[in-house]
Amino acid sequence: MRSPFPKTIGWDLGGVHVKAALVEDGRVLAAAQVPCPLWQGVPALNPALAALPDWARGEAAHAVTMTGELTDCFADRRDGVAALSGWAGAHLTGAVRIYAGRSGFVGPEAAANVAADIASANWHATAALTGRIAPDALLIDIGSTTADLIPIVGGRPAASGYSDAERLESSELVYTGVVRTPVIALADHAPFAGRRTRLMTETFAHMADVYRILGLLPEGADQQTSGDRKGKSVAESETRLARIVGRDRAEAQAAAWPALAAHFAEAQLRLLHDAAALLLTRPDLPPEAPLVLCGAGAFLGPRLAERLGRPSSLLVSLLGDRIAGARDGISTCGPAVAVGLIAAEETVA
Repeated sequence: MRSPFPKTIGWDLGGVHVKAALVEDGRVLAAAQVPCPLWQGVPALNPALAALPDWARGEAAHAVTMTGELTDCFADRRDGVAALSGWAGAHLTGAVRIYAGRSGFVGPEAAANVAADIASANWHATAALTGRIAPDALLIDIGSTTADLIPIVGGRPAASGYSDAERLESSELVYTGVVRTPVIALADHAPFAGRRTRLMTETFAHMADVYRILGLLPEGADQQTSGDRKGKSVAESETRLARIVGRDRAEAQAAAWPALAAHFAEAQLRLLHDAAALLLTRPDLPPEAPLVLCGAGAFLGPRLAERLGRPSSLLVSLLGDRIAGARDGISTCGPAVAVGLIAAEETVA
């Protein structure tokens, strides 16, 4: 049926960011991401909503997916799904539907009853959209905190797992991202000054520092505070990274810090490579199946594709004229874009 609202807004309510995408006439006009410290409680969503562009607070048909239900302010995922769905129903102006992945859309009041389908199903939205334009592919969405690797077979998501736990077991969820992952999560030793040194098991530095030092971090990707709550210049990132090897930045030549950063970048790429290589051995994925890339860490995609010997494309490029706004921001907000487009297409007869 045709929606009474002239626009659709897709939402991805995460534990660290809120993402929104504006869809009109089947085209994505804009997308935005703002920080949201959801671990402080559901009221943290209110200033996040206020920080978004004006269009996010307008009347629309709203389609909501989420990952924030796993945040530790909630007793369990069902509690989180109910709380986030209730917030959306109360604070978004217009009709609100919650994306339940394999179960379609439900109203906020029914969300708790299908919490297992709603919880962290944002990957399913992106995969469902990808399947409409790349019927056989491996979707790789590398975000600030996690990476989703989802096989697409015959135009549909073909993940072996559905829940976070199942996808961790199947390598379809790799808990590493290009901003928030502490570098200590990737190694316990590193080469430095001609020796292999053990690392300090502290969260001094994160992957945002690594990619900032290497000149790869997309503008606007790092929206949370740094490990020491100080600035985000290259020099300050090098200072944080130096602490991991028990040093001050001034103790080594300038070239030492990009070299150390490259070690951690390689360790992260190896995790993603191993997960992707495993999934690409599935007999139902054709040997020519490409990689489809999105997320804040999509810049890692070309290197990953080269190692795997596969062609690759950005999801925003495949969407073609359905994207009318800034492509970098839209790529970062993949699940919000996907759920918005899916919802808009379903409400037009």
